[in-house]
Amino acid sequence: MPIRPETLAQAANAIRRRNLRMLHEAGLGHTGADLSAADILATLYLAVLRVDPAHPRDPERDRLILSKGHASGALYTTLAHAGFLPDEELGTFARPGSRLGGHPDRNLLPGVEANTGPLGHGLPIGVGCALAAKTTGAAWRTYVLTGDGELQEGSNWEAAMAAAHFRLDNLAVIVDRNGLQLADATERTMALEPLPDKWRAFGWAVREVDGHDHAALLAAFDALPFEAGQPSCVIAHTHKGRGVSFIEDNPAWHHRVPDADELAAALAELEAAQP
Repeated sequence: MPIRPETLAQAANAIRRRNLRMLHEAGLGHTGADLSAADILATLYLAVLRVDPAHPRDPERDRLILSKGHASGALYTTLAHAGFLPDEELGTFARPGSRLGGHPDRNLLPGVEANTGPLGHGLPIGVGCALAAKTTGAAWRTYVLTGDGELQEGSNWEAAMAAAHFRLDNLAVIVDRNGLQLADATERTMALEPLPDKWRAFGWAVREVDGHDHAALLAAFDALPFEAGQPSCVIAHTHKGRGVSFIEDNPAWHHRVPDADELAAALAELEAAQP
């Protein structure tokens, strides 16, 4: 039976709560980016991706590449929720010798498809994956989750051109469009708009969705590819720090973690909002 949007909302809320506890315990992480992407990652791993935590290297699995690798905390908590690693291992996040580094490492943790962190690398890797599948006639699909500020890296647009040229309709990029990067708004740093038109000009089929609306995300992913012979771009409009009032849309929380009082307040908000 298909998973219900309400169930995904509950899972995303649980992922946010666990993520905040993990970052607080570690004393570092990217709180705003993690909370921004939680709904997208929950929807992908729990309802869309053809992946099996019991067989994480299955050759026929779908690939998800977290290009915004600084949001590793959201990826790890989602992977734990999906059964790829035990919940208690999240307590090792960013500690010496842990499999859960500040940026994901595919050599250490099953479920991680690419080592990411330097921005602008994920989409080029994803294009290579999708081209390999297309060349061999494989049925699996490649998904790449990027940040929006990350799109200021030229490597993304070289990859976008290649994806359209090779007609990679087995490739989907999801842009976490929260409008913030590091310490300011994307549009004040290096304007991206009109972002949908830019992707279309590069030969991609584009849809815009509310990146916190699980039903809308499911509908977009169910419609892939949006056009035969074209790669697909989902621009997911989100809020950095989603779910916690004093973190949401506040660039100060890009690389800040909650202290004990802030953690208690954030968890109380999320628990009160649990669907």
